[in-house]
Amino acid sequence: MGSSGGEREQVYQNPLAGYVGISPGVCDTSRGETAGGSDTAIASGREANARKRYRVLIIAPTSFFADYGCHVRILVEALILQRLGYEITISTYHTGEDIADLRIIRTSSIPWRRGYELGPSLHHIPFDLLLCLKSLTWALRHKPDIIHAHLHEGALIGYPLSRLCRAPLIFDFQGSLTGEMIDHGFLRCGSLFHNPLRQLEGLIDHLPRIIITSSRHAARLLRQEFDCHQKKIYLLPDGVNTDLFRPGGNREENSALKVRLGIPPQSRVVVYLGLLAEYQGISLLLRAAGELVDSYPDLHFLIMGYPNEDHYRALAAEMGMAGRVTFTGRIHYLEAPRYLKIGDVAVGPKISATEGSGKLPNYMAMALPTVAFDTAVSREYLGEYGVYARPRDYASLAEAISSLLEDEGRAISLGYKLRERAIELYSWPRLQETMKSIYSALIGEG
Repeated sequence: MGSSGGEREQVYQNPLAGYVGISPGVCDTSRGETAGGSDTAIASGREANARKRYRVLIIAPTSFFADYGCHVRILVEALILQRLGYEITISTYHTGEDIADLRIIRTSSIPWRRGYELGPSLHHIPFDLLLCLKSLTWALRHKPDIIHAHLHEGALIGYPLSRLCRAPLIFDFQGSLTGEMIDHGFLRCGSLFHNPLRQLEGLIDHLPRIIITSSRHAARLLRQEFDCHQKKIYLLPDGVNTDLFRPGGNREENSALKVRLGIPPQSRVVVYLGLLAEYQGISLLLRAAGELVDSYPDLHFLIMGYPNEDHYRALAAEMGMAGRVTFTGRIHYLEAPRYLKIGDVAVGPKISATEGSGKLPNYMAMALPTVAFDTAVSREYLGEYGVYARPRDYASLAEAISSLLEDEGRAISLGYKLRERAIELYSWPRLQETMKSIYSALIGEG
């Protein structure tokens, strides 16, 4: 995964193109629900054209698309809704990659800031003002039927538009606003601004008609800490394309990729795929690696993602592990399975208590035995088949990784059980059915 700022790159291939697990469908306003796909529905173009298609404005206050968890969630939801027959437009910041067959409208740039850094930043304020203006202009011209807002900033922008257009608002909740600020070091708990921002977060949480969460833990947080009504909260876990993310592959190709990456072909590899940041636990992962490399001469760590590759590469070198840890930078979503296939163990050391963890379903679908810190979100995804370390404890993380290296049979067994769990709970067809029911509930209310 490359830089987070800069100019927009080439058009990105549509990862849903040719995927047979997702059924096409059409939105039928005469019945007030989303009709599932069938040969008759696909063939009857005249009938489909006679029906009004619900127009959905997705507000994404980020530089969409950029190959990491939040963006993959936005992308997959948009493509599935489009496949179901909704007319989708995504309103987002001026940078990011375009997606084939997906309408994306972008804000203008600001002269003093061509890109933006990941996570909370004061630079988001002018970006969000421009996003509000862009979304308002589009909404007045095209009159959306539904507004689907991601993140708290998106919901705050989307609410007045929903009132203006008389379109119900869906809020895709991806973690606590103030919790994320604290995780990123942007806000200190108990500081002067903490309580006002916490109150603003609670206000935003009560604006939408429906709230979608990626975990039961997030749903509990909304109920218990922000007093949101259970009836408006719907669970939509992060999904995975289990046809694209699958184990196996050609042994020679895997060995050749190792060589290209500078990894000895016979090495056992621990893989990480995601953003490189402190709240993702990258420093803790490197400390855990430092505990293991002397005991396992054949062990190598493959850390895939961005930004801050140079910082963490330098940290690994300071720890004497320059030859035992490889940083790839940005990995495109469609290329990720090829790299994950060379892994023997996957690790998800995220320390955030409120955000989802979209990398875990990807690991699971690859049949990779997975180590994670023992958080509510990690247990929700991995269940009894995950291997857990004490939160924020790098020595415990090292012990958990070691337990899988010492028992290859157990590691393989856990990996395949995780894949079965991913297919059952987090596959894209399962995600489609959940989205159909959520949007049917919304349309029924409307």
